Amino acid sequence: MLKVKASFSVLLVALLSACGKQTVDGRWYTQAQIERGATVFDDNCASCHGSNAQGAFSWRERLEDGSYPPPPLNGTGHAWHHPFEMLMGTISQGGAPMGGQMPAFGDELSREDQKAVIAFFQSKWDERIYDAWSERSGL
Repeated sequence: MLKVKASFSVLLVALLSACGKQTVDGRWYTQAQIERGATVFDDNCASCHGSNAQGAFSWRERLEDGSYPPPPLNGTGHAWHHPFEMLMGTISQGGAPMGGQMPAFGDELSREDQKAVIAFFQSKWDERIYDAWSERSGL
């Protein structure tokens, strides 16, 4: 009985904390997060990843230094292969841990802004790509 009460309490807290925060098409994020993410993305990411998260034209071709140009984040690249925490880690720590050149934004963007950026570019993913990501991520 105690276990049922504890589970109910956890569920109640989750439901109350989500009040007024309608997710978009059953995805993890809200419209407000997409809108905030669009601004944060434009201010911090678009100069490399493109205004529509389309990435560099030749993102699959190595540069002279062996790194790759910024990939698309709009669902046409490989970002959907990465779980949420890996996407957060890349934004926070930058691309250096994976051999890339993306700067770290952990000291510049709040965790909520980082989540909003992910919401923004995932909002560009079609249902098939988002569902594949969700399944891979165990959501």
